[in-house]
Amino acid sequence: MDTNLEIAYHGIEPTPDVDAYIRERCEKLSRFYDRLVGVRVAVEAQHRQHQNGNVIDVRIELMVPGKDLVVSRQPKKAKERYANPDIRTSVRDAFEAAERQLVDFKQKQRGDVKPHDAEEPGRVSQIFPAEDHGFIVTGTGTQLYFHRNSCIDVDFDDLKTGEPVTYVETMGDTGPTASKVWRAAGPGNDPARL
Repeated sequence: MDTNLEIAYHGIEPTPDVDAYIRERCEKLSRFYDRLVGVRVAVEAQHRQHQNGNVIDVRIELMVPGKDLVVSRQPKKAKERYANPDIRTSVRDAFEAAERQLVDFKQKQRGDVKPHDAEEPGRVSQIFPAEDHGFIVTGTGTQLYFHRNSCIDVDFDDLKTGEPVTYVETMGDTGPTASKVWRAAGPGNDPARL
């Protein structure tokens, strides 16, 4: 695995113990997926915080046949961001996310993942045009996040709260999201009424 591993540091000094830990975690990745072609790891100090230490962003690119999988682990919440600013914790979290992605990828390749319904009916529950996103309430009552760029054949700014939409649900970094959204056809959505 060493010949197919690239490690880069940005805004932080490399240390032998961090390098060794990254190499150890890469060896473990190859046990999850034996056809792993290579791995690129970028470790970057995002912010200089005098009292709390640096925020460490770890980006891992997994090269598998025909595709590259990318994992970027940066603490999302301020509380999480400064709770464990050490580099080893950030590397560990990123590699755990990479392991999950490899397992999912392997299952999809083998056909172990059951295909879900491609299209689901729902309604726009909230829309935030200034922030370029909104939420859809599903038939089961859960809410899905969607971004302006997810809209197909409909202008994001034309969507209204309560409007019926059809969507494709996918798993994002933070959970299920609506990756494609368009107006639902049918009596509940008469374009002349809108």
